[in-house]
Amino acid sequence: MTILSTSAAHDLTVHELQTALANKEVSAVELAEHFLERSRAHANLGAFVDLQPEVTLAQARAADARIAACVARALDGVPLAHKDIFVTRDFATTAGSRMLKGYQSPFDATVVAKLADAGMVTLGKLNCDEFAMGSSNENSAIAAIGHDGVVPVRNPWNLDRIPGGSSGGSAAAVAARLAPAATGTDTGGSIRQPASFCGITGIKPTYGRASRYGMVAFASSLDQAGPMARTAQDCALLLSAMCGPDPDRDSTSLDVPAEDFTLGLNNSIEGLRIGIPKEFFGEGLSADVRERVDAGLKQYEALGAKLVPITLPRTELSIPVYYIIAPAEASSNLSRFDGVKFGHRADTYTDLADMYKKTRSEGFGDEVKRRIMIGTYVLSHGYYDAYYLQAQKIRRMIADDFQNAFKDCDLIAGPVAPTVAWKLGEKSDAPMANYLADIFTLPGSLAGLPGISIPVGFGADKMPVGMQLLGNYCQEARLLNAAHRFQQATDYHLAKPAGF
Repeated sequence: MTILSTSAAHDLTVHELQTALANKEVSAVELAEHFLERSRAHANLGAFVDLQPEVTLAQARAADARIAACVARALDGVPLAHKDIFVTRDFATTAGSRMLKGYQSPFDATVVAKLADAGMVTLGKLNCDEFAMGSSNENSAIAAIGHDGVVPVRNPWNLDRIPGGSSGGSAAAVAARLAPAATGTDTGGSIRQPASFCGITGIKPTYGRASRYGMVAFASSLDQAGPMARTAQDCALLLSAMCGPDPDRDSTSLDVPAEDFTLGLNNSIEGLRIGIPKEFFGEGLSADVRERVDAGLKQYEALGAKLVPITLPRTELSIPVYYIIAPAEASSNLSRFDGVKFGHRADTYTDLADMYKKTRSEGFGDEVKRRIMIGTYVLSHGYYDAYYLQAQKIRRMIADDFQNAFKDCDLIAGPVAPTVAWKLGEKSDAPMANYLADIFTLPGSLAGLPGISIPVGFGADKMPVGMQLLGNYCQEARLLNAAHRFQQATDYHLAKPAGF
């Protein structure tokens, strides 16, 4: 018999659920059943693309058995859901693409395996932009659970608005309390931006901190996995389980030992120097977002931090640099999807070349095709030096700008996006407008730096606003502590969308 009412379990954080499970106030099976029911009840969000209740409940029963035997793991029995960009042995993996519709992986991604080893129970797979390409989660080609056809993921704060992308399914699920936490991936801001738009917390660790093995590749030098939850404390718990070297399977994995990021969560931030880049607060930043970020910065001053003016002079160049490098790498990575070994294959074709052409034409969506064509162009003979090579040089300069800035500050703060979440379909026919929305997240991604988004209130139309903190390489502990201390002094992260 449980002490905790499961009807209120979805309002608990990962840390609170961890404690309740350890104290046997609730069982893992009860939690799994509760969250599965919520996922079905709120199918209108379009967040989940695969549920396998029998798999989930089997994992929950195993967790309960370990807890009963007093051999519990760090996060035993706590539910979470995975972005459908991570391959999973027991759930379909589509990467939001018709190209992989119905694909079943024979193995789990390293991140998935690490969280399972920590005892977490997988609820299902979450919708995402196709191959993680997008800022709105309107590019998925996979039908969500409870829907006969393809639908965009909806923002739980306003069902007529986007949740952000590409990890929009993850952000929407966490904000709507369909899962206490979720995995996401960040190539150019795809954890931080949807976290901001949905009023939750999300962290992108240093490039290489979490293994990319089993993560369907978009841009290999940029893709990075990270957790999304309601609090910085929860993100610290998950990130501790996710990180660690994986040299045998991921050559880009950093040789940095796994770390318990919860140990430093209550350190003082008195005297912490927070850099404020002037380029993040200029023309293009909406007044409502600036107001909330400024209020957040004043809160940090009240906690003893010092605001330091800095400059990141090549911020504007991050958009053209990213949209040369990322499509170039996508063009290379997605060449493996040709209908030969796995995934979609055209039904009729005359020869091998015709099969390639028809398979890729049918399997890829418009945004993916657009980026493949851009990438192929900038890598082609006669354009490689003019575009791709020059972009890589400027990327190095952008990273140098950050290192110069960190001589004067410990962290860097600013908005996550220039505006709050926009309406569904508003920018569907304007890809450049979508690209420009990444202006504040792209520089940190190009430099490979860790970054976190935390809620700082509500802007226009009562939509959430997030503030971004960026740290130097492998400074996740400092980032998480600064975010945690902010959340101890504020209640923005406690806000809940109506009806959920």
